[in-house]
Amino acid sequence: MKVLLTRPLGRNQAMEEQLSLSGVAYFVTPLLAVVETTEQLDSSSLKHTDNLLFISTNAVDFAAQKLQKQFPQHCRYFAVGQATADSLAQFNIHAYTSPDTSQDSEGLLSLPQLQDVTNQTFLIVRGVGGRETLAEQLSARGAHVAYWQVYQRTTPNLDGHDICQQWQSFGIDTIVVTSGEILSNLVDLVPKESFAWLRACHIIVPSNRVEIQAKAMGLSHITNANGANTQATLTSLSLNLL
Repeated sequence: MKVLLTRPLGRNQAMEEQLSLSGVAYFVTPLLAVVETTEQLDSSSLKHTDNLLFISTNAVDFAAQKLQKQFPQHCRYFAVGQATADSLAQFNIHAYTSPDTSQDSEGLLSLPQLQDVTNQTFLIVRGVGGRETLAEQLSARGAHVAYWQVYQRTTPNLDGHDICQQWQSFGIDTIVVTSGEILSNLVDLVPKESFAWLRACHIIVPSNRVEIQAKAMGLSHITNANGANTQATLTSLSLNLL
């Protein structure tokens, strides 16, 4: 097994360490880049927010920068996925998170804490754009929802033929994908003549939604890790956290 790691620059270290300890060869090619936005949030908005909901580890990290690591104490916290909850835990914040069987927006929405939210205020911390499922469903349940977009995604400038040749020369047969956007960038990058190679690769995805997306894109050898965190990914690779 030779693994391709595709998370943004600086986000692959935990997997690199664990794969090295397990003696598994890996290649790192970030297929998504994230940069901070200039969008600020006034303190009064936070004071009147009942719930803070974080979409990703990037949302936690960039919010921490903007808040100078001073997260409000009066809010309930929610995280889409265990990796995001773990990021909040580094700031001594407990967050309700999606069940292990559905580490995505739909899983989060199934939590009992999010069923009766009439007149509650939610601030969804995320990147620019993205899915609207959480806001739509929470609004339908009577909540008042706003966004704080703390980062934006960009696509790295890569030559598909060159990088794909490097992957194949290295012997990549397993690709870890941690978001739908990374999956789209991967499929767009691979030249048509190399698509058969991509279809033969074992694709690790983080959720039911991305699994469906991968199948719709013509991929077939897919494992749903039910999470983007290191432990979930290692388990899907039949490895243990060391």
